[in-house]
Amino acid sequence: MTRPVDSRPASVKEWRLNLYLSEHDPETTARIVLDTGDNVLETCAEARRNPYDTAAPEIGDELAAGRALVALGRELLRAAAGDIQARGAPEATPPAPLWSARE
Repeated sequence: MTRPVDSRPASVKEWRLNLYLSEHDPETTARIVLDTGDNVLETCAEARRNPYDTAAPEIGDELAAGRALVALGRELLRAAAGDIQARGAPEATPPAPLWSARE
């Protein structure tokens, strides 16, 4: 059974995320635009195929999209930290990185 969009409970929010992939061999670029209704965040990331590897576009898509999603997650965490600080909360220890600089 469906119901009109206006009948959703007040506690439910919908954020719109658009993921755009473009491939220009050997590079794939992912661009993400997140619209929260209050703010818009945008991130980009790339993946590059080794010229000696066989072309497999789905791998480039996955790598670029995954990297852009990680970047978006970090952007959201920074935005939340800024909002918390703006409300006068004491400064917290920054979270551990998601991966080491060598990766």
